[in-house]
Amino acid sequence: MPSQEQIEKIVEKLAELKDTSELMLDLAYSAILLNSRELAEEVEELEEHVDELHTEFELLVLSSGFKRQESKHFLGLIRIGVVTEAIADAAAEMAEVVLRQLEPHPVLKMVIKEAEETVLRVQVSENSPLADKTMREARIPEKTGMWVLAIRRGNRWIRPKPRTKIRAGDILIASGYAEGEEDLKQLATGQTNQEETG
Repeated sequence: MPSQEQIEKIVEKLAELKDTSELMLDLAYSAILLNSRELAEEVEELEEHVDELHTEFELLVLSSGFKRQESKHFLGLIRIGVVTEAIADAAAEMAEVVLRQLEPHPVLKMVIKEAEETVLRVQVSENSPLADKTMREARIPEKTGMWVLAIRRGNRWIRPKPRTKIRAGDILIASGYAEGEEDLKQLATGQTNQEETG
């Protein structure tokens, strides 16, 4: 019988696997709709990360010391891991459309042409008013018109929730109208236009 600590590790790893594959889908759809190479590259990197996560997850499950009668439940866990990785692989294939500059479907082409949105990748500085605030407190969409799709923190990618805290050093990946791009850059760096030119 696995210990409580082992069970908690398995749950934690499976949740990370699930969240990361969902984030990949969000980014892959956005990469296609915005025709963004930057987002497609993030998806590609995440795919390698999911492969590592999946291996770690399977090793955790297999080394957890379950009894023969418990094997059915643990086999179910492994199957969930396999399906989650398949979702991540599908997202990576979607991103390939952008990375390989394949010709999109005519309808998709029209959508891309009509889209007035842009994608921005910006690092949060120590001086940023966003540092140490939750997403709810930061009110980025209200202040800039940009939506944070993902937060990259070191080797981790986070799908932001209202209670997710922004830290100095985080890289925010956001999309929205081009007019809000400069506003978000200023918020993240803690600089105004005058400071940059002065």
